[in-house]
Amino acid sequence: MSLSISSDRPRVENTDTTERAGSAMRLPAWLPRSVFLGGIALTAALFVWGGWERRWIADDGLIVLRTVRNLLAGNGPVFNAGERVEANTSTIWTYLVYAFSWLTQARLEYVVLGIALVLSGGAIVLGMLGTGALWRGLGRRSAATLLLPAGALAYIAVPPARDYATSGLESCLVIFWIALLWLLLVRWSLRPPTTASVLILAFVAGLGPLVRPEMVILAGLALLMIFLAPGTWRLRASIVAVAGAVPVGYQIWRMGYYGLPYPNTAVAKDAGGAKWGQGFTYLWNLVGPYWLWLPLLVLAVAVLVTRPWSGAGAASGTEGGSAVARLQSRLRTPGAVVAVILVTGLLLMIYSLRVGGDFMHGRVLLPVLFCFMLPIAVLPVRIPAREDWGRTRSTALFAVGAGAWLVTVIWAISVSNSSGMPNGTVVGKSGIVDERNFYALNTGHAHPIRAEDYLDYPRMRAMVEAIANTPDGGLLLPAAAFTYWDVVPPPEPIPEGGAGHTVYFLNLGMTSMNVGLDVKVIDQMGLAYPLAAHTKRLDDGRIGHDKALYPDWVVADTGMVDIHPWLPWYMDEDWVADAKVALTCPETQEVLASSRGELTRPLFIRNIKRAFDYAKYRFDRVPAYEIQRCNLVPPPPVEPR
Repeated sequence: MSLSISSDRPRVENTDTTERAGSAMRLPAWLPRSVFLGGIALTAALFVWGGWERRWIADDGLIVLRTVRNLLAGNGPVFNAGERVEANTSTIWTYLVYAFSWLTQARLEYVVLGIALVLSGGAIVLGMLGTGALWRGLGRRSAATLLLPAGALAYIAVPPARDYATSGLESCLVIFWIALLWLLLVRWSLRPPTTASVLILAFVAGLGPLVRPEMVILAGLALLMIFLAPGTWRLRASIVAVAGAVPVGYQIWRMGYYGLPYPNTAVAKDAGGAKWGQGFTYLWNLVGPYWLWLPLLVLAVAVLVTRPWSGAGAASGTEGGSAVARLQSRLRTPGAVVAVILVTGLLLMIYSLRVGGDFMHGRVLLPVLFCFMLPIAVLPVRIPAREDWGRTRSTALFAVGAGAWLVTVIWAISVSNSSGMPNGTVVGKSGIVDERNFYALNTGHAHPIRAEDYLDYPRMRAMVEAIANTPDGGLLLPAAAFTYWDVVPPPEPIPEGGAGHTVYFLNLGMTSMNVGLDVKVIDQMGLAYPLAAHTKRLDDGRIGHDKALYPDWVVADTGMVDIHPWLPWYMDEDWVADAKVALTCPETQEVLASSRGELTRPLFIRNIKRAFDYAKYRFDRVPAYEIQRCNLVPPPPVEPR
């Protein structure tokens, strides 16, 4: 195989294929294309069907819908009206659901379900189209070569992939964006790029941080590659402008509006912290039970042995010019695109390991698996001529390719209905659960989708009843028993219509979607509650749940009655009094004002300037220690010591 270099694009001349043309089986011209397109349709259909069979919306998925409800009601992109908190990690997912909800006026849960299934199936289609274009561009144009679904089958076979094809979370959007960017990059590397195609590619890549913050890894690598590739400086300036327009504009607005440089979820979970040991536990929790290494290894070996790219990969300008020019020319090659997607998968995996993974079985590693799968989403299998069967090297290569594909299919069938976590409905030592089965068991619904399905979750019906039975308002705290809530009343005089309700509970989604927007819903972790978000992380806490603000702070913060017998028996009046003093800490007040204060122009500008400082601010969850930290005067004892 040799490479012919032109002035504007790489062109592969597969002389090895030409020399052996007579030894290749001549298939009907329509067959390879039909097999390829049929494989795409079948794989995508299986994924959509599998997602539908495992359809559900997670509690965390319902959190997004609370923000969408506020947007539709005119309260802005907030979780609780009057407090500017970005409680959703994916900006685009939030506004995508909002847009289709506004357009269709359909029930929010069904809007999410429809979007998720479309994006999930679309991700498989785009990914396989990109890989098919890659192999055809690398010389696999022979009529005797079949492109069979391989890595794509491996991805959809893993149960968590089908669990999070719906779930109400942004997983479907993440893999769709990765697949779209993959397809655009492959086409960019194989065809003479036009200015329009490059700018479209740059725009899509620039959306990465808004798809999910860590997608800045793939976005950055892709943009760096197309920026450094051969081109004019005018084009490079346009790439920067087009790629940065939306994310940079949103980032400035986010910092001014929310007072943070990234979603509040990153503050609540301390995404910058390191929990390597838990991260490796999380990795093996996905890889081990499904033998996930097997199909990836088998397919990678098949590609290396058959070398379908042999002789390709050099780009225009490699026969002359400076070293810099030769390096630039190599950036616009299929090999460089494959390298970018694989390096992205590796870096995403390292990031996930560092932060400790997640508490949901497999979820945050799905983009990693998808990146590793893309270059082998389809596998080229070349069929030898009839007279050469059993006697030539081409027969051996066919056996390797076909064998790898067969192993992948058998593996996919065997794991598709397996359970990676047989006891996944129990929160064990690792803190990881099979989230879908957990909520199916605890709600009694095989497919918990609607908000009212979660009324059958422990405490939910009792919460609704407690709100109805306390027209004056109050703070609802979960009691030890699942059948009632402790309600701390507001101080008198009660305003006409009541003082309003605040619910303090960990499960934000099911709680907030089963109450009106006039009910404030906050959590111990701080996903929707800045006060809890800025507490220090618990070193030995469950991953994803390693913050827990004491309710004494909430009584003080909401201004409810702070003495017995109105306080629950397990709460200490002195702790509440200490929390009231601790809340007067100037630094804490400034951080809270960034999201609670009236959004004036001076506050907007101050938020932009101090956003990174606010994101790093932490205080002690023990009120007495916080008083010491801020050099405040402790209050006199309320109860006898």
